Amino acid sequence: MAAMSLAACGFNSVPTKQEAAKAKWADVEAAFQERANLVPNLAAVAKGAAEQEKAILTGVMEARAKATSIQITGDDLKDPAKMEQFAAAQGQLSQGLGRLMASFEAYPDLKSITNYQMLQSQLEGQENRIRISIRDYNASVQDYNTEVRTFPTMIGARLRGADPLVPYKAVTPGAEVAPSLEGKM
Repeated sequence: MAAMSLAACGFNSVPTKQEAAKAKWADVEAAFQERANLVPNLAAVAKGAAEQEKAILTGVMEARAKATSIQITGDDLKDPAKMEQFAAAQGQLSQGLGRLMASFEAYPDLKSITNYQMLQSQLEGQENRIRISIRDYNASVQDYNTEVRTFPTMIGARLRGADPLVPYKAVTPGAEVAPSLEGKM
């Protein structure tokens, strides 16, 4: 009879639900930590690919600027130095374009675009995991708090000194907004 009255008053269910809520909170913390670890690593990958492509594109743009800056007039056609200068500038542009074309042939899509898309996808997925973890934690807290506040389980909760848990809610201004990557790429 004593066992039934203890079970009816939530003597065992209260700590079970409390531990479930604590486990859900650990999931929330893990999701936030995963995001903290993920963002700089993904940003570095995307930035690295973009830097490599930027170097090729910058080289082409500089070669183009140099090639178009050297003008040959009808009178310059007799000047071997001017013609050599013009040919060298055009050759640099051709080489740059060749590297660019080889890059496009080897990688039909620029890698940086793919990396930025991957970064965006990973961040969206991570933010979704955080939202799910918070939702699950808050549901667990609601279940526990209902248990410790309703009769007859509130008797067992009081015997155990169980207090209601606090649900998660953003208190930092802008916490509901994903972190910005501006300046990190």
